[in-house]
Amino acid sequence: MAALLFVTFIVLLLLGVPVAFSIVLASVAVMAKGGVPLLMVVQRMFASTDSFSLIAVPFFIFAGDLMAKGKVSKVLVEFAEALLGMIKGGLSIVSVLAGMFFAAISGSGAATTAAVGATLIPELKKRGYDEAKSAALIAAAGTIGVVIPPSVPMVLYAVIAEQSVNTLFKNGFLPGVLMGGILIAISLFEAQKFNYPKGASFSFKNVVKTFVKAIWGILMPLIILGGIFSGYFTPSEAADVAVIYAILVSVFVYRDMGPKELFHIMKGSAKTSAVIMIIISCSGPFGWVLANWKIPEAISSSVLSISSNPYIIMFLIAAIILIAGVFMETSSAIIILTPVFLPLVKAMGISLVHFGIVFVVGIAIGMITPPVAINLFVASGITELPIEKIARAVVPYLMGLVLVFFLILYVPMLIPGLM
Repeated sequence: MAALLFVTFIVLLLLGVPVAFSIVLASVAVMAKGGVPLLMVVQRMFASTDSFSLIAVPFFIFAGDLMAKGKVSKVLVEFAEALLGMIKGGLSIVSVLAGMFFAAISGSGAATTAAVGATLIPELKKRGYDEAKSAALIAAAGTIGVVIPPSVPMVLYAVIAEQSVNTLFKNGFLPGVLMGGILIAISLFEAQKFNYPKGASFSFKNVVKTFVKAIWGILMPLIILGGIFSGYFTPSEAADVAVIYAILVSVFVYRDMGPKELFHIMKGSAKTSAVIMIIISCSGPFGWVLANWKIPEAISSSVLSISSNPYIIMFLIAAIILIAGVFMETSSAIIILTPVFLPLVKAMGISLVHFGIVFVVGIAIGMITPPVAINLFVASGITELPIEKIARAVVPYLMGLVLVFFLILYVPMLIPGLM
Protein backbone atom coordinates (compact mmCIF):
# COMPACT_ATOMS: atom_id res chain seq x y z
CA MET A 1 0.00 0.00 0.00
CA ALA A 2 2.88 2.36 0.80
CA ALA A 3 4.41 1.71 -2.61
CA LEU A 4 1.07 2.30 -4.35
CA LEU A 5 0.52 5.55 -2.40
CA PHE A 6 3.91 7.14 -3.06
CA VAL A 7 4.39 5.85 -6.61
CA THR A 8 0.94 7.14 -7.63
CA PHE A 9 1.65 10.49 -5.99
CA ILE A 10 5.04 10.90 -7.72
CA VAL A 11 3.71 9.81 -11.12
CA LEU A 12 0.83 12.29 -10.90
CA LEU A 13 3.27 15.08 -9.98
CA LEU A 14 5.51 14.21 -12.94
CA LEU A 15 2.45 14.34 -15.20
CA GLY A 16 1.84 17.92 -14.05
CA VAL A 17 -1.18 17.28 -11.83
CA PRO A 18 -1.38 19.96 -9.06
CA VAL A 19 -0.03 18.86 -5.68
CA ALA A 20 -3.41 18.94 -3.90
CA PHE A 21 -5.08 16.70 -6.48
CA SER A 22 -2.05 14.39 -6.64
CA ILE A 23 -2.34 13.87 -2.87
CA VAL A 24 -6.05 13.06 -2.86
CA LEU A 25 -5.96 10.88 -6.01
CA ALA A 26 -3.11 8.80 -4.60
CA SER A 27 -5.15 8.35 -1.42
CA VAL A 28 -8.23 7.37 -3.45
CA ALA A 29 -6.18 4.72 -5.31
CA VAL A 30 -5.11 3.10 -2.03
CA MET A 31 -8.62 3.28 -0.54
CA ALA A 32 -10.15 1.73 -3.65
CA LYS A 33 -7.65 -1.12 -3.59
CA GLY A 34 -8.21 -1.63 0.15
CA GLY A 35 -12.00 -1.72 -0.21
CA VAL A 36 -12.59 1.44 1.84
CA PRO A 37 -15.83 3.33 1.02
CA LEU A 38 -14.91 6.48 -0.89
CA LEU A 39 -17.27 8.49 1.32
CA MET A 40 -14.30 8.43 3.72
CA VAL A 41 -12.48 10.80 1.32
CA VAL A 42 -15.11 13.52 1.79
CA GLN A 43 -15.28 12.99 5.55
CA ARG A 44 -11.52 13.28 6.00
CA MET A 45 -11.27 16.31 3.70
CA PHE A 46 -13.80 18.14 5.87
CA ALA A 47 -12.28 17.00 9.17
CA SER A 48 -8.76 18.13 8.21
CA THR A 49 -9.88 21.76 7.95
CA ASP A 50 -12.02 21.69 11.10
CA SER A 51 -9.42 23.39 13.33
CA PHE A 52 -9.62 26.74 15.13
CA SER A 53 -5.85 27.26 14.76
CA LEU A 54 -6.16 27.30 10.95
CA ILE A 55 -8.13 30.56 11.16
CA ALA A 56 -4.76 32.26 11.61
CA VAL A 57 -3.55 31.24 8.13
CA PRO A 58 -5.73 33.44 5.86
CA PHE A 59 -5.65 36.38 8.28
CA PHE A 60 -1.84 36.42 8.63
CA ILE A 61 -1.56 36.20 4.83
CA PHE A 62 -3.95 39.13 4.38
CA ALA A 63 -2.25 41.25 7.06
CA GLY A 64 1.16 40.58 5.52
CA ASP A 65 -0.04 41.54 2.05
CA LEU A 66 -1.56 44.76 3.37
CA MET A 67 1.67 45.86 5.05
CA ALA A 68 4.00 44.63 2.31
CA LYS A 69 2.16 46.31 -0.58
CA GLY A 70 1.57 49.65 1.12
CA LYS A 71 3.82 52.52 2.15
CA VAL A 72 5.02 50.66 5.24
CA SER A 73 7.79 48.87 3.32
CA LYS A 74 9.23 52.14 2.04
CA VAL A 75 9.35 53.96 5.40
CA LEU A 76 10.85 50.95 7.20
CA VAL A 77 13.64 50.69 4.63
CA GLU A 78 14.31 54.44 4.94
CA PHE A 79 14.67 54.05 8.72
CA ALA A 80 17.03 51.07 8.39
CA GLU A 81 19.16 52.92 5.86
CA ALA A 82 19.39 55.98 8.13
CA LEU A 83 20.83 53.69 10.84
CA LEU A 84 23.27 51.62 8.76
CA GLY A 85 23.69 53.24 5.36
CA MET A 86 27.08 54.75 6.22
CA ILE A 87 28.82 51.33 6.37
CA LYS A 88 30.54 49.92 3.26
CA GLY A 89 27.90 47.63 1.83
CA GLY A 90 25.46 49.04 4.39
CA LEU A 91 22.56 48.78 1.98
CA SER A 92 23.12 45.00 1.91
CA ILE A 93 22.70 44.93 5.69
CA VAL A 94 19.57 47.05 5.32
CA SER A 95 18.22 44.48 2.82
CA VAL A 96 18.65 41.62 5.30
CA LEU A 97 17.30 43.58 8.29
CA ALA A 98 14.30 44.69 6.25
CA GLY A 99 13.70 41.06 5.32
CA MET A 100 13.86 40.05 8.98
CA PHE A 101 11.45 42.79 9.98
CA PHE A 102 8.94 41.92 7.27
CA ALA A 103 9.23 38.30 8.40
CA ALA A 104 7.69 39.50 11.67
CA ILE A 105 4.81 41.02 9.73
CA SER A 106 3.98 38.78 6.78
CA GLY A 107 4.78 35.17 7.75
CA SER A 108 5.47 34.57 4.04
CA GLY A 109 8.77 34.28 2.18
CA ALA A 110 7.40 35.41 -1.17
CA ALA A 111 5.65 38.46 0.35
CA THR A 112 8.85 39.43 2.19
CA THR A 113 10.93 39.12 -0.98
CA ALA A 114 8.41 41.15 -2.99
CA ALA A 115 8.09 43.95 -0.42
CA VAL A 116 11.82 44.38 0.22
CA GLY A 117 12.86 43.70 -3.37
CA ALA A 118 10.50 46.20 -4.97
CA THR A 119 11.80 48.92 -2.64
CA LEU A 120 15.52 48.13 -2.45
CA ILE A 121 16.66 46.41 -5.67
CA PRO A 122 16.30 49.57 -7.82
CA GLU A 123 18.18 51.58 -5.16
CA LEU A 124 20.94 48.95 -4.90
CA LYS A 125 21.39 48.96 -8.67
CA LYS A 126 21.45 52.76 -8.73
CA ARG A 127 24.30 52.84 -6.18
CA GLY A 128 26.52 50.41 -8.07
CA TYR A 129 25.67 47.10 -6.41
CA ASP A 130 25.61 44.04 -8.64
CA GLU A 131 21.94 43.56 -9.55
CA ALA A 132 21.98 39.75 -9.62
CA LYS A 133 23.76 39.52 -6.26
CA SER A 134 21.38 42.08 -4.76
CA ALA A 135 18.35 40.13 -6.00
CA ALA A 136 19.88 36.90 -4.68
CA LEU A 137 20.53 38.42 -1.24
CA ILE A 138 16.98 39.74 -0.91
CA ALA A 139 15.56 36.38 -2.07
CA ALA A 140 17.73 34.61 0.54
CA ALA A 141 16.58 37.06 3.23
CA GLY A 142 13.00 36.26 2.19
CA THR A 143 13.45 32.71 3.51
CA ILE A 144 13.45 34.20 7.03
CA GLY A 145 9.83 35.20 6.35
CA VAL A 146 8.58 31.75 7.36
CA VAL A 147 10.92 31.30 10.34
CA ILE A 148 10.52 34.46 12.44
CA PRO A 149 6.93 34.47 13.75
CA PRO A 150 4.19 34.86 12.80
CA SER A 151 4.83 31.96 10.42
CA VAL A 152 2.17 30.25 8.33
CA PRO A 153 4.21 26.99 7.97
CA MET A 154 4.64 26.85 11.75
CA VAL A 155 0.88 27.09 12.20
CA LEU A 156 0.41 24.21 9.73
CA TYR A 157 3.04 22.07 11.47
CA ALA A 158 1.54 22.82 14.90
CA VAL A 159 -1.92 21.70 13.75
CA ILE A 160 -0.64 18.45 12.20
CA ALA A 161 1.80 17.58 15.01
CA GLU A 162 -0.65 18.74 17.72
CA GLN A 163 1.88 21.17 19.19
CA SER A 164 1.41 24.66 20.61
CA VAL A 165 1.55 27.41 17.99
CA ASN A 166 2.63 29.79 20.75
CA THR A 167 5.60 27.57 21.70
CA LEU A 168 6.75 27.22 18.10
CA PHE A 169 6.52 30.99 17.63
CA LYS A 170 8.63 31.63 20.74
CA ASN A 171 11.32 29.27 19.48
CA GLY A 172 11.43 30.70 15.96
CA PHE A 173 13.15 33.99 16.82
CA LEU A 174 16.76 32.91 17.36
CA PRO A 175 16.96 30.60 14.31
CA GLY A 176 15.64 33.51 12.21
CA VAL A 177 18.23 35.87 13.71
CA LEU A 178 20.99 33.31 13.00
CA MET A 179 19.86 33.10 9.38
CA GLY A 180 19.93 36.88 9.12
CA GLY A 181 23.35 37.02 10.82
CA ILE A 182 24.99 34.65 8.35
CA LEU A 183 23.51 36.53 5.39
CA ILE A 184 24.83 39.84 6.77
CA ALA A 185 28.30 38.32 7.29
CA ILE A 186 28.42 37.01 3.71
CA SER A 187 27.08 40.28 2.28
CA LEU A 188 29.72 42.30 4.17
CA PHE A 189 32.46 40.01 2.84
CA GLU A 190 31.17 40.53 -0.70
CA ALA A 191 30.92 44.30 -0.11
CA GLN A 192 34.67 44.38 0.65
CA LYS A 193 35.48 42.02 -2.21
CA PHE A 194 33.56 44.04 -4.83
CA ASN A 195 34.22 47.43 -3.20
CA TYR A 196 30.59 48.41 -2.79
CA PRO A 197 29.99 52.08 -1.89
CA LYS A 198 29.11 53.65 1.45
CA GLY A 199 25.84 55.52 1.85
CA ALA A 200 25.25 58.96 3.32
CA SER A 201 27.00 59.81 6.59
CA PHE A 202 25.18 59.13 9.85
CA SER A 203 22.73 61.83 10.93
CA PHE A 204 20.90 61.57 14.24
CA LYS A 205 18.30 64.02 12.97
CA ASN A 206 17.60 61.78 9.95
CA VAL A 207 17.34 58.70 12.19
CA VAL A 208 14.71 60.39 14.38
CA LYS A 209 12.83 61.70 11.33
CA THR A 210 12.65 58.28 9.62
CA PHE A 211 11.83 56.54 12.92
CA VAL A 212 8.81 58.79 13.46
CA LYS A 213 7.57 57.96 9.95
CA ALA A 214 8.17 54.23 10.45
CA ILE A 215 6.80 53.91 13.99
CA TRP A 216 3.41 52.55 12.88
CA GLY A 217 5.04 49.72 10.96
CA ILE A 218 7.46 48.98 13.81
CA LEU A 219 4.57 48.71 16.27
CA MET A 220 2.75 46.01 14.32
CA PRO A 221 4.93 42.99 15.22
CA LEU A 222 5.31 44.32 18.76
CA ILE A 223 1.53 44.43 19.21
CA ILE A 224 0.91 41.04 17.58
CA LEU A 225 3.72 39.05 19.20
CA GLY A 226 3.50 40.93 22.49
CA GLY A 227 -0.20 40.09 22.66
CA ILE A 228 0.44 36.40 21.92
CA PHE A 229 3.31 35.90 24.35
CA SER A 230 1.68 37.92 27.14
CA GLY A 231 -1.46 35.80 26.85
CA TYR A 232 -3.83 38.62 25.87
CA PHE A 233 -4.88 36.75 22.74
CA THR A 234 -4.26 33.48 20.92
CA PRO A 235 -2.33 33.29 17.60
CA SER A 236 -5.66 33.03 15.75
CA GLU A 237 -7.01 36.13 17.50
CA ALA A 238 -3.67 37.88 16.88
CA ALA A 239 -4.12 37.32 13.15
CA ASP A 240 -7.46 39.12 13.29
CA VAL A 241 -5.92 42.00 15.26
CA ALA A 242 -3.12 42.18 12.66
CA VAL A 243 -5.62 42.60 9.81
CA ILE A 244 -7.54 45.37 11.59
CA TYR A 245 -4.31 47.18 12.52
CA ALA A 246 -2.92 46.89 8.97
CA ILE A 247 -6.13 48.31 7.47
CA LEU A 248 -6.20 51.21 9.93
CA VAL A 249 -2.53 52.09 9.31
CA SER A 250 -2.79 51.78 5.53
CA VAL A 251 -6.08 53.67 5.15
CA PHE A 252 -5.97 56.31 7.89
CA VAL A 253 -2.28 56.82 8.75
CA TYR A 254 -0.30 56.45 5.52
CA ARG A 255 -3.40 56.95 3.35
CA ASP A 256 -2.01 54.91 0.47
CA MET A 257 -5.00 52.60 0.07
CA GLY A 258 -8.62 53.05 -0.86
CA PRO A 259 -11.48 50.56 -1.34
CA LYS A 260 -10.17 49.57 -4.79
CA GLU A 261 -6.64 48.74 -3.53
CA LEU A 262 -8.00 46.93 -0.49
CA PHE A 263 -10.25 44.77 -2.65
CA HIS A 264 -7.37 43.94 -5.01
CA ILE A 265 -5.12 42.89 -2.10
CA MET A 266 -7.96 40.95 -0.48
CA LYS A 267 -8.54 39.05 -3.72
CA GLY A 268 -4.85 38.09 -3.97
CA SER A 269 -4.71 37.00 -0.33
CA ALA A 270 -7.89 34.94 -0.80
CA LYS A 271 -6.29 33.09 -3.72
CA THR A 272 -3.15 32.32 -1.71
CA SER A 273 -5.22 31.16 1.28
CA ALA A 274 -7.46 29.03 -0.94
CA VAL A 275 -4.46 27.17 -2.39
CA ILE A 276 -3.15 26.36 1.09
CA MET A 277 -6.57 25.33 2.43
CA ILE A 278 -7.22 23.05 -0.56
CA ILE A 279 -3.88 21.33 0.07
CA ILE A 280 -4.75 20.94 3.77
CA SER A 281 -8.17 19.53 2.87
CA CYS A 282 -6.74 17.04 0.38
CA SER A 283 -4.13 15.96 2.93
CA GLY A 284 -6.93 14.64 5.17
CA PRO A 285 -7.47 11.39 3.21
CA PHE A 286 -3.69 11.12 2.75
CA GLY A 287 -3.14 11.25 6.52
CA TRP A 288 -5.93 8.72 7.11
CA VAL A 289 -4.34 6.29 4.63
CA LEU A 290 -0.96 6.68 6.34
CA ALA A 291 -2.49 5.98 9.76
CA ASN A 292 -4.82 3.15 8.67
CA TRP A 293 -2.07 1.11 7.01
CA LYS A 294 0.58 2.16 9.57
CA ILE A 295 2.86 3.41 6.80
CA PRO A 296 4.82 5.93 8.98
CA GLU A 297 5.52 3.19 11.54
CA ALA A 298 6.78 0.90 8.77
CA ILE A 299 9.04 3.66 7.44
CA SER A 300 10.25 4.34 10.99
CA SER A 301 11.12 0.66 11.55
CA SER A 302 12.93 0.48 8.20
CA VAL A 303 15.02 3.57 8.92
CA LEU A 304 15.85 2.45 12.47
CA SER A 305 17.01 -0.88 11.08
CA ILE A 306 19.69 1.03 9.14
CA SER A 307 21.05 2.74 12.25
CA SER A 308 19.95 3.50 15.80
CA ASN A 309 22.28 6.50 16.03
CA PRO A 310 20.03 9.58 16.36
CA TYR A 311 22.65 11.82 14.71
CA ILE A 312 22.70 9.66 11.58
CA ILE A 313 18.91 9.36 11.51
CA MET A 314 18.48 13.12 11.86
CA PHE A 315 21.02 13.66 9.08
CA LEU A 316 18.96 11.42 6.79
CA ILE A 317 15.76 13.27 7.71
CA ALA A 318 17.51 16.62 7.18
CA ALA A 319 18.68 15.51 3.74
CA ILE A 320 15.12 14.50 2.80
CA ILE A 321 13.79 17.87 4.00
CA LEU A 322 16.34 19.79 1.93
CA ILE A 323 15.63 17.65 -1.16
CA ALA A 324 11.87 18.04 -0.65
CA GLY A 325 12.34 21.81 -0.55
CA VAL A 326 13.96 21.69 -3.98
CA PHE A 327 10.90 20.12 -5.58
CA MET A 328 7.94 21.04 -3.37
CA GLU A 329 6.26 24.23 -2.18
CA THR A 330 6.71 24.95 1.55
CA SER A 331 3.16 24.30 2.78
CA SER A 332 2.79 21.16 0.65
CA ALA A 333 6.02 19.66 1.99
CA ILE A 334 5.04 20.27 5.62
CA ILE A 335 1.53 18.89 5.17
CA ILE A 336 2.72 15.76 3.35
CA LEU A 337 5.92 14.90 5.24
CA THR A 338 5.03 15.77 8.85
CA PRO A 339 2.80 12.68 9.39
CA VAL A 340 5.50 10.52 7.81
CA PHE A 341 8.33 11.80 10.03
CA LEU A 342 6.53 12.10 13.38
CA PRO A 343 6.68 8.40 14.46
CA LEU A 344 10.39 8.28 13.64
CA VAL A 345 11.12 11.49 15.52
CA LYS A 346 9.09 10.31 18.52
CA ALA A 347 10.89 6.94 18.50
CA MET A 348 14.23 8.75 18.86
CA GLY A 349 12.94 10.89 21.71
CA ILE A 350 13.50 14.16 19.86
CA SER A 351 11.44 17.18 20.90
CA LEU A 352 8.63 17.77 18.40
CA VAL A 353 9.13 21.52 18.88
CA HIS A 354 12.82 21.21 17.96
CA PHE A 355 11.94 19.09 14.96
CA GLY A 356 9.28 21.58 13.90
CA ILE A 357 11.79 24.44 13.90
CA VAL A 358 14.32 22.33 11.99
CA PHE A 359 11.64 21.32 9.49
CA VAL A 360 10.50 24.90 8.85
CA VAL A 361 14.07 26.21 8.47
CA GLY A 362 15.03 23.37 6.12
CA ILE A 363 11.98 23.69 3.94
CA ALA A 364 12.39 27.50 3.86
CA ILE A 365 15.79 27.04 2.23
CA GLY A 366 13.92 25.39 -0.66
CA MET A 367 12.56 28.83 -1.52
CA ILE A 368 15.91 29.65 -3.13
CA THR A 369 16.73 26.24 -4.64
CA PRO A 370 15.39 25.74 -8.20
CA PRO A 371 13.26 24.43 -9.81
CA VAL A 372 10.56 25.33 -7.21
CA ALA A 373 12.29 28.46 -5.88
CA ILE A 374 9.45 30.91 -5.29
CA ASN A 375 11.69 33.67 -3.88
CA LEU A 376 13.99 33.54 -6.90
CA PHE A 377 11.01 33.79 -9.25
CA VAL A 378 9.74 36.84 -7.32
CA ALA A 379 13.19 38.47 -7.49
CA SER A 380 13.42 37.63 -11.19
CA GLY A 381 10.06 39.26 -11.79
CA ILE A 382 11.20 42.45 -10.07
CA THR A 383 14.58 42.70 -11.85
CA GLU A 384 13.61 41.03 -15.15
CA LEU A 385 16.88 39.08 -14.87
CA PRO A 386 16.95 35.40 -15.97
CA ILE A 387 16.28 33.03 -13.09
CA GLU A 388 19.54 31.19 -13.91
CA LYS A 389 21.62 34.32 -13.28
CA ILE A 390 20.06 34.94 -9.86
CA ALA A 391 20.37 31.22 -9.00
CA ARG A 392 24.14 31.35 -9.59
CA ALA A 393 24.46 34.50 -7.46
CA VAL A 394 22.49 32.96 -4.56
CA VAL A 395 24.93 30.04 -4.01
CA PRO A 396 27.05 31.70 -1.24
CA TYR A 397 23.90 32.69 0.68
CA LEU A 398 22.43 29.21 0.16
CA MET A 399 25.56 27.59 1.65
CA GLY A 400 25.40 29.93 4.64
CA LEU A 401 21.75 29.07 5.31
CA VAL A 402 22.48 25.34 5.04
CA LEU A 403 25.25 25.79 7.64
CA VAL A 404 22.76 27.46 10.01
CA PHE A 405 20.26 24.65 9.31
CA PHE A 406 22.70 21.98 10.50
CA LEU A 407 23.71 24.09 13.50
CA ILE A 408 20.06 24.27 14.58
CA LEU A 409 19.70 20.53 13.89
CA TYR A 410 22.68 19.38 15.98
CA VAL A 411 22.89 22.14 18.61
CA PRO A 412 19.40 22.35 20.16
CA MET A 413 20.62 24.86 22.76
CA LEU A 414 20.50 27.46 19.95
CA ILE A 415 16.73 27.32 20.50
CA PRO A 416 16.28 28.87 23.96
CA GLY A 417 12.99 27.15 24.72
CA LEU A 418 14.66 23.74 24.45
CA MET A 419 17.61 24.43 26.79
